[in-house]
Order: sequence, then structure tokens, then C-alpha cells
Amino acid sequence: MFEEGLRMKKEYGVDNVFDLSLGNPVLEPPEEVLKAIKSAANDSTPGLHRYMPNAGLHDVREEIARSLSIESNCTGLSADHIVMVCGAAGGLNITLKTLLDPGEEVIVFSPFFVEYLFYSENHGGKTVIVPTNDDFSLNFNALRDALSPKTKAVIINSPNNPTGVVYSRKVLEELASILKKYSTENNNPIYLISDDPYKKIVFDGAETPNILELYDHSIYITSHSKDLAIPGERIGYVAVHPKCADVENLMSGLIFCNRVLGFVNAPALIQRAIKNVQNISVDAEFYRKKRDFLYAELTRIGYSVVKPQGAFYFFPKSPIEDEVIFTQKLAEKRVLVVPGRGFGSPGYFRISYCVPDKVLEGSILGFEEAFNQAK
Repeated sequence: MFEEGLRMKKEYGVDNVFDLSLGNPVLEPPEEVLKAIKSAANDSTPGLHRYMPNAGLHDVREEIARSLSIESNCTGLSADHIVMVCGAAGGLNITLKTLLDPGEEVIVFSPFFVEYLFYSENHGGKTVIVPTNDDFSLNFNALRDALSPKTKAVIINSPNNPTGVVYSRKVLEELASILKKYSTENNNPIYLISDDPYKKIVFDGAETPNILELYDHSIYITSHSKDLAIPGERIGYVAVHPKCADVENLMSGLIFCNRVLGFVNAPALIQRAIKNVQNISVDAEFYRKKRDFLYAELTRIGYSVVKPQGAFYFFPKSPIEDEVIFTQKLAEKRVLVVPGRGFGSPGYFRISYCVPDKVLEGSILGFEEAFNQAK
């Protein structure tokens, strides 16, 4: 879709194509982040650009552990439980490489981030897809049915890509309780992996509890691609609960896999830059206004859509059964979105609203015309 957008803009002109396909933040990084990057780049202390431990710079991991301990109310968290990674994608890959033996199962809830399937398959895992409820909340009965002796991990993503749904404390507590009960009864710990790059982009006072507070066998993975608007810098981290099963071997595996999968270590300069901006974030109000505008327009037209509580996506139901055909109809109106089947949910499509206002406003006529024609 990204390539198609470039082609169409070249053919019809940039102002005549409304590309809502890619979650590429339109916001620039906060001023504090830009200053930190400049300061890191201007530091001429010898040795700053050399190899480092594969886990990352110790002082950076120390600061992240300190900040995350406060946020998650997780005692005992130290630099030894943090691995700096090349974005959340790098973090997920080293985690699954470390955890999985061939044929072991990873549970994901649909709709899910497209790449989860590939990440699991990369490392010999079998992905088990569990449906959610109509409002995209977690379906715990379906989860219980999916758990098996081969289940090694469950991946969650809140705020969710592609739905924007946020899992409440109550929901996460119930999830943790189910996994704890199953792990205890089978003497086989199930790891709960939380992929949380949108954690600081929430609306209407929604709470986003950290799983490190709720479940001992938890692995928290995040990046600064969205909250600091630096996706191209590829920086994030993996944090492992100090009480996690086999924590020493797990940490050794993560560090080893960071090396052998070819990441080696996260980029040095951006590690130094993000050290002292852990409490900084883009202004979520910027995205909230876009959400409110688009939600009002989509519902006025007649689309069925769950109102997002975070991130910057909508996941409406297609007005016709085959959402691929409908997204093609939208493309004819020069509105680009992504079919839902790639996210494990045929019949829906994803809209990314992290775009300039003029793109959102310009897309409305196409959304309305395509909807009316489909009906």
C-alpha cells in the first residue's frame, strides 16, 4: 500500500491522494528529544561510537530500569533485566528466538499486528489465533480453549494495532489470573509478552497498566517509534520481570540472540539520546482531535466502528463482506487503507489517522461515496 501510495501521488498529485495506510507518525519528535539527539551527536568523548555489550549501554539500561520500576511498581528491576533493541520488532524477534523450541505455540488475539505471524514462524513457532469479542475485547473463553501443553507464550498489544482498543486493569488482571492458574496446574510457565509501543498515546483518561505489575512471567517490549515519533531511529528495549521463570537463562538468551540474529546491539547514539527523556512523550491530544473528527464522520456516513481509546488507528467493518474488494473501491476514490485479513480479521479494514488534517478531511468524500455505492 505504501508503494501504491507513492505511485498514485506521482500520477494524480500529492494533494489528490489520501493515504491512510501506514502508521507513520506525522508528528515531529518533541523538542527535548531533538535537543538530546543533538547533544549526543555533539559529544566528542572518545569511544562513544565503538562496540558495546550486546545488551546495550549500562547507564542507559540503569536509567530505564529506574524509570520503569516506578511506572510498573515492579521491585527488583535492574539494568540486568533490560536489553536495548532495534525497535519493538527487534525485541519481539530476540524474545521469540530465545523462548521457542520448534513446534511450540504462541497465542495472539485477532485482530493482531500483521508481523506477529512472521516473527513466530521465523523461530519455528506455531501461531495460534484466538478471536476477540465484537468490541475487540479479549475473549477469555476462547483463550482457555486455545491453551495447551505446547503453549509457550501469549502476545498482547495495548493500545492495539489495528483497533486502538485499550485493555483495562481488570482485563489484564483476569488474563494474568488465567495464565497463572494454567501455568501452575501444568507446571509449565506461560510467558506473557506485551508489545506496547503505543502505551503513552491514550485518550479520555484511559489507563494502561504495565504487565510487569500484574504477572511474574512477563516480558515487556516497547519502542520509542510512536511515543517519541522516531520510528526511523529503531530504538526500544526488552524488560524481563525479575521473578520470571528461568530469568538468568532468559536474559542470557536475549543477549545472545541480539547478537546472532544480526542486530549486535542497538544504535549507540540514539541509546544515549533517549537516556534522559524516558518521561517525555508526544502530545496525545494531537491524535485525539483527529480521532474525534474521523469517528464523527465515519459514524455519520454509516460505518460500524469501535471508538479507539489509544494509538492512531480505526478498524471499521466493511459494508460488504469482502473487504479487499471494498478497499479497492476506496482506492478508486484515491483513499488508501489496509484490508483486515492481514490482521487476522477479514471483513474489516484499517485506517491510519496519523496524517495531516488536510489528508483526513480530503478522504471523507471518498469514504462516503464508496460506502454509498457498496450499499
